[in-house]
Amino acid sequence: MKNQHTLGILAVLIGATVWSTGGLCIKLLPYDPYTILFYRSIFAALTFLAFFRQRALTLTPIIGAVGLQYAGLAFCFVVATKTTTAANAVLLQYTAPIYVFLLEPILFKFKLTRLNIITVVVCFVGMLLFFAEDLGGGNVQGNLIALLSGVLLAAMMITQRFNRIEHYDAGLFWGNIFIALICLPWYLKSATPTLEHWTLFFILGVIQIGVGYMLFNYGLKRTLAIESVLLAMMEPILNPVWVFIGYGEKPGMWTIIGGLVILSMLAVQVIVGEKGRQKPEVQL
Repeated sequence: MKNQHTLGILAVLIGATVWSTGGLCIKLLPYDPYTILFYRSIFAALTFLAFFRQRALTLTPIIGAVGLQYAGLAFCFVVATKTTTAANAVLLQYTAPIYVFLLEPILFKFKLTRLNIITVVVCFVGMLLFFAEDLGGGNVQGNLIALLSGVLLAAMMITQRFNRIEHYDAGLFWGNIFIALICLPWYLKSATPTLEHWTLFFILGVIQIGVGYMLFNYGLKRTLAIESVLLAMMEPILNPVWVFIGYGEKPGMWTIIGGLVILSMLAVQVIVGEKGRQKPEVQL
């Protein structure tokens, strides 16, 4: 059981790293958010269908709810990335741990350890430091949309807890189908992609969404929702790194300090949490 939990942690971390490439690809593509969403969702849906086949086609009320939450989350993130800074978009999305922290104990009768509470607070402060240079800029509307993506991310993580384990992937498949249907009119009006654009769409759909979410869902089955969201904070840490390498945005001093704060706290959370499984935990 302990090994399964460790594998879950590693899967979430790798999945978050894959996710972190999304901001750069979206910035590099000269298309409106809805055309990008269409191509990304088609590639992602085909990836889920290829891997999970009949299982991906299952549709229940809970799967439909997860699909709609995922669709809303994807819309908000891509639109926010195009209308405000990539840093703001990913930071505001990752207010999700706060909502999970508030709702999970009520829904699942689960008592969080003091360490988890401290981790949420410290990581949130670290993220504020991480993007301190950017919080004053960006587009207000884009920032509000990004904040909504955080609410939807938390809702999706919690709703998945009510879903059957074998249906986790179906919710993401149907979410991408919903997106493709909604964004079809923008696709029909868009220009034909170049080879470079096809490559970026492939990375976004197959690698970033398909592989990334399969890894994350594998980990989610083996970790608590709050643990998964905390570990997934690797995405906002690495996102600006890829943007700096491929788009030229240079991280500032507060960005580096915030990143170190988050990485250190996550390391403490994982190491102490793993040791704590060997003995009774002190809970609030």
